[in-house]
Amino acid sequence: MEELGKVYQLIIPVFGYNMTLNLDAILMTWLVIMVLIIFGFFAARKKSVLPGPIQIMGELVVSQIYNLVEDAMDKERAEKYGPLICALFMFLLLSNWIGMFPHLHEPTKDLNTPLSLGIMGFCIAHYAGIKSKGFKKYAAEYFEPIFLMMPLNVIGELAKIVSISFRLFGNIMGGSIIILVVSYLTYSVILPPFLNAFFGIFVGAIQAFVFTMLTLVYISVQIK
Repeated sequence: MEELGKVYQLIIPVFGYNMTLNLDAILMTWLVIMVLIIFGFFAARKKSVLPGPIQIMGELVVSQIYNLVEDAMDKERAEKYGPLICALFMFLLLSNWIGMFPHLHEPTKDLNTPLSLGIMGFCIAHYAGIKSKGFKKYAAEYFEPIFLMMPLNVIGELAKIVSISFRLFGNIMGGSIIILVVSYLTYSVILPPFLNAFFGIFVGAIQAFVFTMLTLVYISVQIK
């Protein structure tokens, strides 16, 4: 129970201010990235007509995500944004699942991770919108249907970052707290394995998919 709220930090003084780094989140993020790189290497190393299990898993994930991107956009844009959406989903999925292993923690349990990804998706979406429509048409949409709606439209766009980020953070952090509390109350005997399976596998996969699809929708709305 003493693990609840414990955060391993690295504090670095920078120009009179303290920059605080969450070591758990940083290490787990790099671990996830390394696992994905290794998975991609072995999935693409020996491609064949009769694929092995790793190649099958890789092709299944990539093909399904590409189909979703193509449905939301078109084939040309799917080739451009497909790798981003696919990488985002795989990163979030593994980040949410890694907490099921002993002594490992979900990077998405730290708000900085989902918030950074939310800001990244927001910037990409609006950059794509400006590039696709031109700045004049892009800016004019904030004044629709009337000029007075501009502040609300801006707030609505910024609220997407908060919504998408806090949804992922809240579900992953909430699941971790529930598992920890129930494990403490039941001495890690009765419910924790089922809670780990539910919050780790099911909720983790759902939240990774929801975050990825919302990012895809935000981009597709801006470029249309």
